Amino acid sequence: MDMGSVPDGLLARRPHQALARAVVKTVLYRAVMVCITVAVAYLVTGDTSSALSIGLVANVVKTATYYSYERLWDRVAWGVQG
Repeated sequence: MDMGSVPDGLLARRPHQALARAVVKTVLYRAVMVCITVAVAYLVTGDTSSALSIGLVANVVKTATYYSYERLWDRVAWGVQG
């Protein structure tokens, strides 16, 4: 794998956790975040429908972003022993 100017030992060749584990962690984390986002949106808007729309749309985008970020960091060997 050609990493150009990436220092040796910084990136792992394989992820440290299984794909299924990363998916489960992502889904559970986002479920908690949906509840928080909906609650805050409701406090701001006072409207249940708007709060649910804001919470769901924002969290679909955030879920994809978090999953990608988590998978990227899973390949970084820095700070991981073993």
